Amino acid sequence: MIEPKFLGLDFSCALSSLSNGQIPKKDCLLPLISKVLGYCIVAASTTVKLPQILKILKHQSIRGLSIVAFELEVIGYTIALAYCLHKGLPFSAYGELAFLLVQAIILVAIIYYFSQPLGTKTWIRALLYCAIAPTILAGRVDPILFEALYASQHAIFFFARVPQIVENFKNGSTGELSFLTSLMNFAGSMVRVFTSLQEKAPTSVVLGSAIGVVTNGTILSQIIIYQKPQPKKEKKTD
Repeated sequence: MIEPKFLGLDFSCALSSLSNGQIPKKDCLLPLISKVLGYCIVAASTTVKLPQILKILKHQSIRGLSIVAFELEVIGYTIALAYCLHKGLPFSAYGELAFLLVQAIILVAIIYYFSQPLGTKTWIRALLYCAIAPTILAGRVDPILFEALYASQHAIFFFARVPQIVENFKNGSTGELSFLTSLMNFAGSMVRVFTSLQEKAPTSVVLGSAIGVVTNGTILSQIIIYQKPQPKKEKKTD
């Protein structure tokens, strides 16, 4: 008998229970749900930063955006992707990192474009990243240093959000931040906590997702709180 599998998803257990008129057991259903949600995150990640990119391009403004926050995000995605690749985790457990990294790099490039003229320090940071990132992604790093880098990426993601949170608080506004992108970031972090636990990912991976829930949730809350109500249109009188 051929087992019904697709993209690493094993439906045999669930289908067997359903064919017998029974509800699949938790041990059977949860791993399947985890895999499906994992692939959903990967699929959604292909466009998660697109609303933010389009909003900047539409308004031709980076008002209220922290450049350092987006730069740190690129570094964090690079380290996280490299670690998951070389730990041999299933693609459904980390696949979104590849798409998020590409979009984050494009986003930083657009922010640089609207931040002209760029300072010397900004150019140095960009050149250092271009020089070091390929080595990290190729896994040509001492194993102990690799573990230290991955441990540090949680702090990197945390401090990538903090400047933006502080900027929002100072301005009493979230500027050109995209609500849709922030919502997807928050939802993705929530789901990733569940999938990481189901995939038995290292504790550090679960911790990173949990930090994402807190920080992304804070930014999403700020967008909702600081959102200005739309002025009511006056009714025309005859």
